[in-house]
Amino acid sequence: YDRNAGVSGRSSIPVQDIRTVQEKCKEIDDEMRWLVAMVADTGMRLAEAAGLLREDIYRDESGGWVARIVPHPWRSLKTDSSKRIVPLVGSAEWAAERIHAQETDSRFAFPRYNTTGTTNANSASAGLNKWLKAYVPKGATMHGFRHSVRDRLRAVECPSDIADQIGGWHTDGVGHGYGKGYPIEVLRRWLNTAC
Repeated sequence: YDRNAGVSGRSSIPVQDIRTVQEKCKEIDDEMRWLVAMVADTGMRLAEAAGLLREDIYRDESGGWVARIVPHPWRSLKTDSSKRIVPLVGSAEWAAERIHAQETDSRFAFPRYNTTGTTNANSASAGLNKWLKAYVPKGATMHGFRHSVRDRLRAVECPSDIADQIGGWHTDGVGHGYGKGYPIEVLRRWLNTAC
């Protein structure tokens, strides 16, 4: 039984294509490409990233960049487990630096997608998927980065409960509801290994 049978846009993006996309993002260096870069090495849902405030992206105590994924009035979260702190490594770290290097009056990390009272993730998805077509396999979409991060974490034998915490996936079992979860440095180490 394949629970994804018939679901389009669910394929992972191969690592070599991710690298090409990341290089193009750095060449073009604009808000749309910062959003792609933010998603590519974190596995964030596109709406999660698009609705971030600049203050949601900050350096933690260790000096590393992180993104705080919390519900906002303009962008809800898919599940309770979606609320999390995500280490920003690789292209996401570059995107964080570019976002904070900009002089702007906007509170939003991606103002282009937050011009009304609601984050326009559909507009982001349509525009970015159109741009991606030139660099990724047929049928791959922005959501494919989320699948790719999961696959890249599997490839380095990252424990599934750590991967779940990074991606905001629900982890089954009573014990997973206890405690605060893994420290950010543990998550960063695994993401650095995978990405």
